[in-house]
Amino acid sequence: MAEDYRKYLQPDIVGKLKGMELRARLVVEGFIAGLHKSPYHGFSVEFAEHRQYMPGDNIRDVDWKVYGKSDRYYVKQYEEETNLKAYLLLDCSGSMRYQSGDRVRKLDYAGMLAGALSYMMLRQRDAVGMVTFDDKLRRYIPPRSKSGHLHVLLNEIAAQQPSEVTNIAGTLHEMAERIKRRGLVVVLSDLLDDADQIIAGLKHFRYQRHEVVVFHILDPRERDFAFPREAVFKDMETGEELTTLPYQIKKDYAGAVQAFSDRISTACRQSNIDYHLVDTSMPFDKALYAFLSKRVRMF
Repeated sequence: MAEDYRKYLQPDIVGKLKGMELRARLVVEGFIAGLHKSPYHGFSVEFAEHRQYMPGDNIRDVDWKVYGKSDRYYVKQYEEETNLKAYLLLDCSGSMRYQSGDRVRKLDYAGMLAGALSYMMLRQRDAVGMVTFDDKLRRYIPPRSKSGHLHVLLNEIAAQQPSEVTNIAGTLHEMAERIKRRGLVVVLSDLLDDADQIIAGLKHFRYQRHEVVVFHILDPRERDFAFPREAVFKDMETGEELTTLPYQIKKDYAGAVQAFSDRISTACRQSNIDYHLVDTSMPFDKALYAFLSKRVRMF
């Protein structure tokens, strides 16, 4: 297993990532994740319990409502929290198995992106969790900020095998209801499902005031349909087969794929969702650097 998961975080990529950070733009009152200093009292902590006031305690921590009821001084105690909680949603449906030629599978490409993002955010002392899904939620790993948590996440990525079914929107809605504290949600998927339902699922996160990043991962052949003169196509989730001459439908197909991507991209932009179309022909580290560079320019 150790050998399996290491491919999702290659040493040369780790070296390049050490000086970089992933900044959140929208969550937690505009706080920039990675700076780890908040001007908001009590922002980086959550209330735990009361205790009796002791000399030297900060007067601002006194709970005056409790004093009014009991005529005793009590202060609020807090549990320290990381500045950001991130949730990586990894699509493991059948279509993520696809790869053309000697290119990497879409699932492995998504896994490498997820591994690199996990490494970066854990270095920032942010908490990272993971959700794997197909037609339902496979596993939910709650966010943790300890460095050893990276091995848990990478092992989970390495253990995934694509299934035969998909229901992207269902998982998006389920997780939007499940995640209570605002955070950063990163979706890694080919989004090959009903566009309207996917858009509704992404908007559900925004309604809950989460920041959302979408990596729309496609193989280049899924975009340009540049296949041999005659080919048999098999649906990776239903097994249905179709024999056709690709050149006859190439233009219409490519146009339909572009329209599908544009529709989701436009909906994301309108909802302040960070959308990135990623082609597996691009080395994943270059795709990651392009994404991070864009994020930095947004400030």
